[in-house]
Amino acid sequence: MNYKNSISIALLLAACLLQGNVKAQLMSKAVKGTFALTHATIHTITKGDIQDGTVVIQDGKIQAVGAGIATPAGAQVIDCTGKEIYPGLIDAGTHLGLSEVSSVSLTEDYNEIGDLIPEMQALTAVNPNSAAIPVTRVNGVTTVLTMPSGGRFPGTAALIDLNGYTPDQMYAGFKVVVLNWPSSGGFGRFDRRSPEDRKKAEEKALKDLNAYWDQAKEFAALDAAAKKSGQPRKTDYNPAMEALMPVVNGEASLLIEVNKDKDILSALRWIKEKKAKAILGGVSEGWRVADSIAAAGIPVLVGPVIDLPTRPSDRYDAPYANPGKLKAAGVKIAIRTMQTENVRNLPYHAGFAAAYGLGKEEALKAVTIYPAEIFGVADQLGSIEKGKRADLIVTDGDPFETKTNIEKVFIQGWEVPMDSRHIQLYNEFLDRQPGLKK
Repeated sequence: MNYKNSISIALLLAACLLQGNVKAQLMSKAVKGTFALTHATIHTITKGDIQDGTVVIQDGKIQAVGAGIATPAGAQVIDCTGKEIYPGLIDAGTHLGLSEVSSVSLTEDYNEIGDLIPEMQALTAVNPNSAAIPVTRVNGVTTVLTMPSGGRFPGTAALIDLNGYTPDQMYAGFKVVVLNWPSSGGFGRFDRRSPEDRKKAEEKALKDLNAYWDQAKEFAALDAAAKKSGQPRKTDYNPAMEALMPVVNGEASLLIEVNKDKDILSALRWIKEKKAKAILGGVSEGWRVADSIAAAGIPVLVGPVIDLPTRPSDRYDAPYANPGKLKAAGVKIAIRTMQTENVRNLPYHAGFAAAYGLGKEEALKAVTIYPAEIFGVADQLGSIEKGKRADLIVTDGDPFETKTNIEKVFIQGWEVPMDSRHIQLYNEFLDRQPGLKK
């Protein structure tokens, strides 16, 4: 054990001992049952708004929704007069659950060593007890795609609900292998390479990517031949190729992270050539080539929206307007934050997009039904409809406005506590008592 780790452990033990003299900050548990949310304005997303409506939650599902719905016997009635009900918001790209304190490397688990590790599952590394999870969900975000980063194929992202004791309980039914597209640009202002050297590096990276892909195709062909013959596959154990096999067979999507306009066009050509089932992520310069993305028919996970322009010559609002310009071109979009502790700000990313060309209705869809459709879980998530999972939020106004309070959150029919580390600290110091006397 090295010196730094020894110091870290000693500090941790000291903190634990001090807890004996500090009031524990405990959160209440989620509650499951039959609920009737009555007299609310219900934003179904897919079937319009319902005035003075009722949502009935039972067995984790939406059992009924509409005006004039009878309240089931034994249901807990929650009067939502003057309130609004929305589907739980979905963040289409985060590191939530994989990182706790960015300045402490021991708490970060989203970047593994290696260039070709698609078999690394983000789901297995999720910390259900992350302090950032309650902070996120009390602001209306109920489901997120949590992603690895790092090498060319850094791992497999997973869609998770923000409630549960184990990663498996949190799993929301979608996984996707991530590919970081070879960049034609530099690596920041300290990259002193010449344009020629950058070009050579890009070409080599693309050559390596194609070699990975061809190897996976060959592996898949051997697997198919073995299954057809009924004989065991005669290949060495190769988890990376196993993970890529559904992707190269076109059975699973590939999430391609790409931002620069030139790189987006390169990725589109590659996708067409390889006949890959793809989703684009990031696309900060997507507005420059929006027509090409739309023509390819590829959905996009766009964001962060609250960000700086990629080029000094761009307008200040280029990131804010990016989702709207992509949507106007005919691209299906979902909005993401690519944050950890600030995933809670997803509503405001959507709000900026709404104000800068996307519009409120489309911005709502970009954090509800559109990501659900892109991830193949629209039969369960993304709108308020009978038979879908009861992932709902109750608000006193527009969730995209900072003045709005999220008053109740339901995830899979569980009413989760409206509590978080931030709220506890706020209450602790709101009415401070005098310090201890000497």
